[in-house]
Amino acid sequence: MTSVAIVEDNSLMRKSFRQWIESAPGFRCVFDCATAEEAITEIPNHRPDVVLMDIHLPGESGIACTARLKEVLPSVQVIMVTVYRNHELIFQALQAGACGYLLKRSSPDELLKAITEVRSGGAPMTSEIARMVVEAFQKKPAVGGSEELTPREGEILAQLSEGLSNKEIGARLEISYDTVRAHLRHIYEKLHVRGRTEAVKQYLKGARMAP
Repeated sequence: MTSVAIVEDNSLMRKSFRQWIESAPGFRCVFDCATAEEAITEIPNHRPDVVLMDIHLPGESGIACTARLKEVLPSVQVIMVTVYRNHELIFQALQAGACGYLLKRSSPDELLKAITEVRSGGAPMTSEIARMVVEAFQKKPAVGGSEELTPREGEILAQLSEGLSNKEIGARLEISYDTVRAHLRHIYEKLHVRGRTEAVKQYLKGARMAP
């Protein structure tokens, strides 16, 4: 059973998210609120697996709320849910500790899939957001201070940002599972990280500093 908390100031949207989650087998909503302040106070008591977080909240922002929640609940997975398509907000959210980024017009199936993906180590994003991430990759092919990634490694890292598995990446790029694993090993070494989520965050951090 995956437990979920919702932080969303739009009452209709918050109610919809709750209904989607509670009507799906294997999911339950343990808490919902409209402000970052309430979230910081109450969410640690419920210890959800995943938090759906609006970026623009009354008072403290969802990005700041994410950073504070990660301090007290390091294992919680945060998915930003917003109407905004903005490079800077994406990078800020990921740097604050978010693991995924979806637009509010995502369907119930897309939202539930995103929750499932973060639970399995993925970093889900809508296709539009993923495209923005790919464009950011293309502007800066390597993180400052790290060895430059090859074009193929950049492609694979872009697929990681969509939360794809090694098998799915191989199928999309028409390469073998073992080849994907080899590329990932080289990517982790070059970026000095230990896994998939760290690689995406580190690369985005470098892209954010691109001119």
